[in-house]
Order: sequence, then C-alpha cells, then structure tokens
Amino acid sequence: MNDLIAVGLDGSAESVAAAHWAAREALLRGVPLHLVHAEEWSSPRAVPVPTADVRRPWSQALLTEAAEALRTAHPQLDVGIRSIDGRPAAVLAHVAANAGMIVLGSRGLGTLMGFVLGSVGMAVIQATVRPVVVVRASEDAVPHPVSRHASRDLVVGIDTSKPCDALLTFAFEEAARRACALHVLHSWSPPPLVGYGGAYEPRIHAQLEMSAKAALDDVLGPWRVKYPAVAVTSRASAGHAATELVDRSSEAGLMVVGRRIRQSPIGAHIGPVAHAVLHHAKGPVAVIAHA
Repeated sequence: MNDLIAVGLDGSAESVAAAHWAAREALLRGVPLHLVHAEEWSSPRAVPVPTADVRRPWSQALLTEAAEALRTAHPQLDVGIRSIDGRPAAVLAHVAANAGMIVLGSRGLGTLMGFVLGSVGMAVIQATVRPVVVVRASEDAVPHPVSRHASRDLVVGIDTSKPCDALLTFAFEEAARRACALHVLHSWSPPPLVGYGGAYEPRIHAQLEMSAKAALDDVLGPWRVKYPAVAVTSRASAGHAATELVDRSSEAGLMVVGRRIRQSPIGAHIGPVAHAVLHHAKGPVAVIAHA
C-alpha cells in the first residue's frame, strides 16, 4: 500500500498547492495520487449539523474538480479521490500509514511571523512515521511541468552525532529521482568556553570547524559511493541549525529535516529544529521520522 502519494484536500489555496506539488512528485515516482478530504461536522446545540446527504455532494464536488484539474495538467497521472467523515488529523494520520508519502498545505502569515502549519498538520507529523511534506500556497499551485518541479536543488540538515540513515536515504533518493544536487548541512555548537580568552583564538575555531567538516564527510562517504550520480556539497558551520536551514530554504526545491521517533511525557513531538523550519522555511519541507 506504500506505492502511492496521498494529499489532504480541504479546498483552501494551501491544499490546492499541496495537490499540485504531490501530483508532480507522484509522476516522478511513477505512483498513483490519492486526494483525501476529511471533515468532522459539529456545531453549537442550537444549530443543526448538515446531514450526510448535504455534505457528501459538496465533498465529492471538491475532490472531483481538483482531480479533473490535475488530470488536465498531467494526463498520464493516476488520480484517486476519497471523502472520509472524521477528525481530519486522525483520518489523515491513518491515510499516511498506508501511503509512501502524505502532502499537506501550510498557511503563510508573512515574512515576520513565517508560516503556520496548524494543529492538523502538526498532529499528522507526530502520529505517522511516513514522510510528510508541507507545501506553501505559492507558485507550487501552478500546473507547471514536472521538469521544473525537479530543477531546484535539495537541502538536508543532519546531526552527525546521531544515526540519520533514514533521513539521508530519503534525501539521496529524492535528489537522484530529480537529477538535482544535494546540499548537506551540519551545524555545530562551539564548546562553552569558546568566546573567552585563548579559546576564542581563530586557530582553535578553525580546528573545531575542520573537525566538524571531517565528521560530516565521514558520514557522507558511503552515500557518495552508493549514489555516484548525485552531486553532493557539504557544509559544517558553527551556529543554530534551524537558522542555517531557514536561510537556505528560499533557494531549495525541497528542504529535508528529521524528526526523532520518541515520546515525551506530554506525547510525541517533532523537535525544535524541525518545528522552526516548518514554521519559517520559504518552500516545501519534508519531515522524515527516524530513530
């Protein structure tokens, strides 16, 4: 069941952008695309809830119109539609479990406040181990050719001190599929005493930087061998990982970040770096769950 891409569609500009992005990704992978609409109808006690006979034609029209637009733009695309009653977060998380990827829209608030993923998108990311891609309402809604979808480079952020095989597998396979370059970023934190006395000396800082770059190259070595056709650049820099990734997001065709699969006392979470990138990156973001 993983040989398909699912997209959550609610009629918003963001979800339409997500559908067009997902359509091009499905064509690159040679898999079907499923458009899914999920909605839980409720209202104050005094206001009657629309019956299923009223809701179903509206949902069906929404999905049918979107599917027809995608088929017109991409005649070779296999598009399926499905409307499900239920809480969107729970429905989409269930759909994601049976898909190779799920694509969602994200609402933009401008350059100062960035973007809002929303409770549904956040809940889906926390609930599934499948790749989740978040798309902005931008030029990605325009039905341009697949080749343009694949033209811009990929950027992935990794932590060399922890396992990241799932993250690198996704990034390298996606770059190979798109025939584009892959930029791998690693941000490292200087020791606590750097900035005080002799520890601030440029020579020491340069040595630390060289050590971080060497560790990054060691991690990437086997992947360069496994994917020789992928042009890879790597950079290790001192600073905050989220800041570095967000700064690079405007030039990336896809930003790839990881989410550790772990539970906190208050439930699953996605980590501060992924959270910041999801809310402030300027282009599509893929979140990859890994150990």
